[in-house]
Amino acid sequence: MTGRDRVKTCLTFSSPDRVPRDLWTLPYVTLFQKEELSNLLEEYPMDIEFASLNDSWRAELDKYSAKVGYYKDDWGSMWYVAEPGVSGEVKKPVLDDWTSLNKLKPPLELIRNRDWSYVNRYCEQSDKFIISDNAARPFERMQFLRGTENLFIDIASADKRFYKLLQIVHEYNLEDIESWCKTNVDAVDLMDDWGSNRSLLINPIIWREIFKPIYKEYCDIIHSAGKFVFFHSDGNIEEIFGDLIEVGIDAINSQLFTMDIEELGKKYKGKITFWGEIDRQYILPFGTPEIVSEAVMRVRRVLDNGTGGVIAQCEWGKNNPINNIKAVFRTWNEPFFQ
Repeated sequence: MTGRDRVKTCLTFSSPDRVPRDLWTLPYVTLFQKEELSNLLEEYPMDIEFASLNDSWRAELDKYSAKVGYYKDDWGSMWYVAEPGVSGEVKKPVLDDWTSLNKLKPPLELIRNRDWSYVNRYCEQSDKFIISDNAARPFERMQFLRGTENLFIDIASADKRFYKLLQIVHEYNLEDIESWCKTNVDAVDLMDDWGSNRSLLINPIIWREIFKPIYKEYCDIIHSAGKFVFFHSDGNIEEIFGDLIEVGIDAINSQLFTMDIEELGKKYKGKITFWGEIDRQYILPFGTPEIVSEAVMRVRRVLDNGTGGVIAQCEWGKNNPINNIKAVFRTWNEPFFQ
């Protein structure tokens, strides 16, 4: 099987020849551990890639984390990178007060000026499963624009300006999603980090009222174009896991080890593809390869019966020993029978 066929077979629970592999590398790795990364990919070829927007796409992403300092994002908010290779954080949101709301102009040129022919050629020349660049992150984008504390107050107080900003971000996302749907990518990527280590960041009732319909609209557009929906969310999102399945998400990347993995498997195995992951807070940075292997086996015991519905995804960050990353993919390769 090609990577593309393997992932599609996994998503449709049609018994892939092996579990698909997917490695995420944070900027530190791509900037400072290139040889180790190259060797790992040669030993364990991946089945999934994110679509390149141009020849220097990866370098353009990494440049914002390459050196300490401030930079302004495409929406006008100011970020600060405190350590080379580690993603920065917003220090001055462009809407830290509401006075500039009426002047806010979404950077639509980022969508309208893309060379979509490049994206299509990239997809055609690859036999891997290709996912779009991130096409929508409404909750996070609004945090970047307002600041996290301000945004939580806006949501709690049902400020009418919050809804105006949400509509601006939503309309931008719709154009981005619709543009990706016209390309040859296999899936469109959505993301929003909704959980803390223990629970959802906002009341799930409010989440269902405000954000669930938005994700449903995104999924309907993507599915109508014949593509899959991939979604990433950090933290404990058990309270909305079923809702994400209801709106039409095909694969969820989540921090399984912040939740009850066995309970998730009991409720949702066979209803969605679990797109990773192995714990990157404790096990990958501080565990031994043996501990990493046991973590992988825990996930496999719960989710892997050979018919699909699980992707061997791993995120490689700064200070994660290479032998632990290798242990992830080696253990997914081992024969396994439930």
